[in-house]
Amino acid sequence: MKISTRGRYALRMMLDMVLSDSDKPVRVKEIAERQEISEKYMEQIMSVLNKAGFVRSVRGPQGGYFLTKKPEEYTVGMILRLTEGSLSPVDCLEEGAPVCNRMDSCTTILLWRKLDDAIRGVVDHVTLQDLVDWSQEQNHDYII
Repeated sequence: MKISTRGRYALRMMLDMVLSDSDKPVRVKEIAERQEISEKYMEQIMSVLNKAGFVRSVRGPQGGYFLTKKPEEYTVGMILRLTEGSLSPVDCLEEGAPVCNRMDSCTTILLWRKLDDAIRGVVDHVTLQDLVDWSQEQNHDYII
């Protein structure tokens, strides 16, 4: 499994919004400058986050985006599934996948289930707040 720039940037954007420690909406342009990411690409990702209700936009001269929930309410898994789709290592383990007729005789299914469990065990238990805490422990600034 490889996480694309879309998933990584979505995490960085949301983390940046928390770390900016602003009580007002954060502009995409500001995040783009701090993260050294294309503003146009960030707008595309922010649109996905906005449509899913992870962030909300405020229009006007003081406008921008803000998180709709507290950082501890977002898991890395939520953000990555939104931007990446399924995180399952094989198609047969994806939610809603048709039952594989080879499942009963599949020698490797135990391996794929263990890998899937390990991935879920990490991404579904690490929150945006955990990332904030880790960043602060390491004395990182805004470049995540």
